[in-house]
Amino acid sequence: MTTLVETGTSAPARITRAGAGVLAVLVLAALAVVSVFVGVADVSPAALWAGGADSDAAMLLFASRIPRTLALVLAGAAMAIAGLIMQMIVRNRFVEPGTAGTGESAALGILVVTLVAPAMPLAGKMAVAALFALAGTALFLTILRRVPTRQIMLVPLVGIMLGGIIGSVTTFVAYRTDLLQTLGAWMTGDFSGVLRGRYEFLWVAAVMVAIAWVAADRFSVAGLGEEFATNLGLHYGRVVALGITIIAIITACVIVTAGMIPFLGLVVPNIVSLVRGDNVRRSIPWVAVLGAGFIVACDLVGRLVRFPYEIPLGVVVGTIGAALFLWLLLRRGSHAH
Repeated sequence: MTTLVETGTSAPARITRAGAGVLAVLVLAALAVVSVFVGVADVSPAALWAGGADSDAAMLLFASRIPRTLALVLAGAAMAIAGLIMQMIVRNRFVEPGTAGTGESAALGILVVTLVAPAMPLAGKMAVAALFALAGTALFLTILRRVPTRQIMLVPLVGIMLGGIIGSVTTFVAYRTDLLQTLGAWMTGDFSGVLRGRYEFLWVAAVMVAIAWVAADRFSVAGLGEEFATNLGLHYGRVVALGITIIAIITACVIVTAGMIPFLGLVVPNIVSLVRGDNVRRSIPWVAVLGAGFIVACDLVGRLVRFPYEIPLGVVVGTIGAALFLWLLLRRGSHAH
């Protein structure tokens, strides 16, 4: 993977990019507003005005619709940035928490704490899930150091195989302990049950996004490779440790709140990279906005396709994300020839 560095940008180009950024934020805001008012129950502005602050519509708005929309925005932005950081650390555009065993490791951690300490508060479960996700990601990186990875598709295949092994162990334990249904809820992203008081851990993921932005230049240099980064005076090991910690915490927060969201951290950074290059600091705002907009749009599709029934978000994102992933593969293959 090559890193593109922009040495200079003309004023008209900067104005154009600023306008595109404002447009992207406005589109995200519009999608968020639509998400707040879409649903089976009537929470339209007219219903809110007629019922007042104590109406059922107002209660539903503040207890469910707004928390759900905020959760979608936070989860979408955080998971997309987690994918971006993982791609820079591994130096491969086809890895993300869902193709590196990170999500499966977090699910195993939640299963273990559910069996050992079922009364543990949600914050404790999230911490355990983060530790397991951290260990799983570190194991993935350790395996990569021992496997020749000259072929670009070998890296995600290693991660998928590792995730498959961890997922098989998790499924077996869940089957023997009658927790298969609970496991399915963790591994399938679904925001229909997100309410006020249940989504707040995603603000921790937002803090991780802020830390990633502060350390963005270090991740850009780390993406050049260990030897090159070390020659530039960067402590490569610390940057990798910071990166996998951010990835693990974000993944744990999202899975504990709403389950795993596939392909999001893979396709969004790749699409942004086609336009913005590999400079992490310049890419992070775009990845965050596009990730949030993509997940809100997919959630609206899931809520409207079979209205008044709802398709889980993970199914919609997985379907659209798989199609985009195939397009990226075919595009890279055509450019390789």
